[in-house]
Amino acid sequence: MKLSRNTRGISIILLLVVLTLLVAVLSMNVGKMNLSPLEVFKVIIGEGTSKQNLIVFDFRLPRIVLSILVGIGMGISGCIMQSLLKNDMASPGTLGISSGSGLFVLMYITLFASEGLLSPILLPGLAFAGGLTAAFLIFMFAFRRGRDISPTGLILTGVAMGSGYSALSLMLTLRLDKQQYDFALRWQAGDLWGDDWRYIMVLLPWVLIICFYVFYRSNTLNTLNLGNQTASGLGVAIKREFIGLTIAAVALASGSVALGGNFFFVGMVSPHLARKLVGPNHKLLLPTTALVGALVILIADTLTRTISFGADIPTGIIITILVTPYFLYLLSKAS
Repeated sequence: MKLSRNTRGISIILLLVVLTLLVAVLSMNVGKMNLSPLEVFKVIIGEGTSKQNLIVFDFRLPRIVLSILVGIGMGISGCIMQSLLKNDMASPGTLGISSGSGLFVLMYITLFASEGLLSPILLPGLAFAGGLTAAFLIFMFAFRRGRDISPTGLILTGVAMGSGYSALSLMLTLRLDKQQYDFALRWQAGDLWGDDWRYIMVLLPWVLIICFYVFYRSNTLNTLNLGNQTASGLGVAIKREFIGLTIAAVALASGSVALGGNFFFVGMVSPHLARKLVGPNHKLLLPTTALVGALVILIADTLTRTISFGADIPTGIIITILVTPYFLYLLSKAS
């Protein structure tokens, strides 16, 4: 039974990889300027025209790669938080971590934004500092001496703190000029603005290194799911692992938020869908969550570039429309 379940999980992961590649190829073909699959293939093998090369390598491919990286980052971050807190509603958005990262990014835009070479490096770093600060404050306010932290209390504290961060972000937004204001508004709605190879080359190792660490600790996550007492009896250093995995989750969410905006639902819904597909084993759950998150953002972004909505709609709005019914379903199951 265990072997067949693992085999089924691996088959689903491979199917998701193929599906992601197919959607990525489709995304390269469609848009305001359609390219046929043959034209895209010619570009890939180096036989495309200068115009086709520009469309694929400078416009579409960076956006596709960014969609995948942001989906992976938000999905795995949400999976870690749900596993650590044993709460299906936990995510970077509900805990206020995304709002904290966003506040620091807006501070950078308002006070320190420049076109210098350090910008791609500073943004994820500042977002991480904001997310880490938010996480520290949330855990500090939710902490009660002599008692375990309540996941529900933690989420309620995160929601309250997130509202405070949003208010501060609004105050900063009102100080921006028109161009900065438009950028901030779209960023808060979930806009994949960092589709530039300079930014992607910073986010790529950031996501890959942290994901490697999280996958390496998948057995630890499985053990923590058994409960703190059982995990402690099996030799797991609970506090150390909790802190390390929390920092990894904050770092993934912050890097994704910095370059892709606040994709609130992806971090919460992706682990649920993945868990239904492969079960609770994190060796299968983590890569499945990553692929589901990547697929959700990639499909939504392809729709925004393909379908005319009468305006340039941020990808996050399409994702909200697509996954809200499932979110309501989760709420009805939790009540």
